Amino acid sequence: MSETLGRQHISRQFDSELEAMHHRVLAMGGLVEQQISDALRGLIDNDVALSTQVIDNDARVNRHEVAIDEVCMQIIVRRQPTAGDLRLVLAVIKTINDLERIGDQATTVARKAISLSAMERPHNHYLEIEHLGERVRLMLHHALDAFARLDASAALAVVEEDAVIDHEFDGIMRQQVTMMMEDPRTIRRCLDVMWTARALERIGDHAENICEYLIYLVKGKDVRHTSPEELAEIARDRRQ
Repeated sequence: MSETLGRQHISRQFDSELEAMHHRVLAMGGLVEQQISDALRGLIDNDVALSTQVIDNDARVNRHEVAIDEVCMQIIVRRQPTAGDLRLVLAVIKTINDLERIGDQATTVARKAISLSAMERPHNHYLEIEHLGERVRLMLHHALDAFARLDASAALAVVEEDAVIDHEFDGIMRQQVTMMMEDPRTIRRCLDVMWTARALERIGDHAENICEYLIYLVKGKDVRHTSPEELAEIARDRRQ
């Protein structure tokens, strides 16, 4: 990975430590992505056992975060990294924090799936949630792929996807409010659907955060709080 960043350390052991840290983040990301898939499948298939498994597996996600965080602390103490190496370690620390929070949101989806399993299912079998969830899962997948390749251009493309997620989320919220107004008997179910959609929208936000850390790591450019117009300008520069 140090070669990807355009440098190689005198200490091969240091390079190996950075590479191992990188792979552990990707392993954690793969687990979290599976948590999202299983949480959605538990909801759509009305599979309480699968939803319960997602909740139980959250402890595995947490253990990954603790273990990687310890590795990062050891690298900081023993290697005293500077410049790009320090940015890398800090980006990893922030990334695993967002991955852990994504795991928490997947658990929320699973808990709501269990609650919804006891209610009458809508005619569309939560198609809108399935669609949003798949978009969010792909967004995280693309973010992890960009992280794996340290590809700032791909990361920027993922950041731009968040606006689509937000638009779809807003549509679901309006739909559920309308349903509650038309039939008060659906209020409890609609509220659970809204909380589920909110959890998925937050996953998109965390995936966006991961890509912002990556862009800063590779390009040294902080794109947090960047306006859509400024992002569009960055995108144009990327394609030139």
